[in-house]
Amino acid sequence: MAWYRVTEGGVLVKVKVVPRSSKPGIQGVEGDHLRVRLKAPPVEGKANRELVEVLAKALGVSKGLVEIAKGHKSRIKEVLISNLRPEKLEGLL
Repeated sequence: MAWYRVTEGGVLVKVKVVPRSSKPGIQGVEGDHLRVRLKAPPVEGKANRELVEVLAKALGVSKGLVEIAKGHKSRIKEVLISNLRPEKLEGLL
């Protein structure tokens, strides 16, 4: 199963976050999820905000184009990235 799919609104990415990591960043693909390490704890939306920042920076898009579509309170999330070509995602790995 693919870790992302193209939709009308952009690219929907399945993400597994690892909060409270020593070094934030994209770790790679794990099964059918993109694994992303975050420094922030999963409290008061801090990890969600950092996830948006990490993905936006890695993909070279503005934070406004990155939206958590599903899983706001879960480690497994679906993130919608607007105006993104799938080739950019493949370049992350």
